[in-house]
Amino acid sequence: MENQDKLNDGSISSGENVSFWIDSAPITAFEKPIGDAHTEVLIIGGGIAGLTTAYNLVKQGKKVVLAEDGFIGSGETGRTTAHLTSALDDRYYFLEDTFGEEGAKLAAESHTAAIAAIEKNVNDLNIDCSFKRVNGYLFLHPSDDEKNLQKEFEATQNAGLNTGLLKSTPSICNGDQTSCLAFYNQAQFHILRYLDGLAAAVVSLGGRIYTQSHAEQITKEGALINNHKFTADHIVVATNSPINDLVTMHTKQAAYRTYVIAGKIPKGKLPYALWWDTGDADSKWVSQPYHYVRVENFDENYDLLISGGEDHKTGQSDQENIAEPERYEKLEEWTRTYFPILEDITYRWSGQVMEPVDSLGFMGKNPGDENIYIITGDSGNGMTHATIGAAIITDAIMGIKNKWEDLYSPSRITLKTTLDFAKEAVNMASQYLDWISSSDLKNTADVRAGEGGVITKGLKKIAVYRDYDDSLKAFSAVCPHLGCIVHWNNDEKSFDCPCHGSRFASDGTVTNGPAQTNLKPIDVK
Repeated sequence: MENQDKLNDGSISSGENVSFWIDSAPITAFEKPIGDAHTEVLIIGGGIAGLTTAYNLVKQGKKVVLAEDGFIGSGETGRTTAHLTSALDDRYYFLEDTFGEEGAKLAAESHTAAIAAIEKNVNDLNIDCSFKRVNGYLFLHPSDDEKNLQKEFEATQNAGLNTGLLKSTPSICNGDQTSCLAFYNQAQFHILRYLDGLAAAVVSLGGRIYTQSHAEQITKEGALINNHKFTADHIVVATNSPINDLVTMHTKQAAYRTYVIAGKIPKGKLPYALWWDTGDADSKWVSQPYHYVRVENFDENYDLLISGGEDHKTGQSDQENIAEPERYEKLEEWTRTYFPILEDITYRWSGQVMEPVDSLGFMGKNPGDENIYIITGDSGNGMTHATIGAAIITDAIMGIKNKWEDLYSPSRITLKTTLDFAKEAVNMASQYLDWISSSDLKNTADVRAGEGGVITKGLKKIAVYRDYDDSLKAFSAVCPHLGCIVHWNNDEKSFDCPCHGSRFASDGTVTNGPAQTNLKPIDVK
């Protein structure tokens, strides 16, 4: 029951469903702070972004304190599929058009270098995390055009990547009839075992890590950590979505929900590899959701096939009339079409992806700040984007000019993104109409055990959840970030903000920024 309670409050995982990574690795925990503290660098967030930054900096002799709201990897890092790739989910021909040929080359170089940096950390620290070099295969979604695969091949060649255009796609059903673009020498790993190794290295080199330590009131002086005052010369916010910024970064990116299933396959029937389709060109979403697949070691007799996709904007599943649980069914149907050897589904989970309007992450100084740094905008490539961000921020703190910092600058403006920016801005603004729309529930009697929703009472919007012991919890449904009305996510048992992606556990506890505080409790009869 203790672990279930922690699941409900978001400290083990930011949702009800448990990922394979969380299920197959021990919980990595450290002490909570007991008083005020000062350090050179304060890092907020214990996922791959925060821990890689911490490890880089302690190696440089910096005094580092890291504070994680839950346990190590309990945020979005623990809900990834852990692809390590320079094959970006937005095409290189788009990057070339947006950032120029030199920008596209820098993007390819940086993601390739990030994979190598992870491999070096694994080897240097002797981390047992199943790191493997593998090939990746990008094949056409039925809505896409064959000429775009050729176009992408040419763009990847211009960017200096090791790619090849193949007439068939290895190991998928009817692959002999499906051409693909091969990305050679990519990689994969077990993310939580990698984080465990990084955390141990940070502590052994003199860094301090605190878990179950909530950060708020982040300023250039530091932050409140569990109501203790932590001051620092530099502050790094590595929380998937920035929690120190009300507006600026949230006009540049949008939060999407992505779904994952995993099931056993007979060992050796599929190679360890990565597969992606090119995405739904007809999708209503700006991000054009795509599918992504890989194989992971499971036991002596089986491997695990891990498949993701069916994305939608966070809190907006109803706009396609496809409920969150149905997304898994659609994903399973797609996966079995291409990989019919998949046996029963063992795991289902979902994760949060921040999609920048111009396709590349935002890593470096927070706009308007001199000593606050952010890592966000993972765009489906969180493992490599986070590693790049850690390198950029480490160099900035050490006073070194990083050759990638301008490309990924959070302050950048790219003219090519005007249309997509406008679409996302209109979508966000339209969510405020929930203030005047009818609610999904009429009264608390409609709320069944294990479910929640939003009720209108006069001018108030009330989020309610009925626990499995039949007790009722109620909160203001107004997101404390910028005042959107949250929506109930019946899959992950959370209240999700459809404007900027803040998420709250069923007990009202904030599990995803940009909101810093919990939903306000309300007494109801």
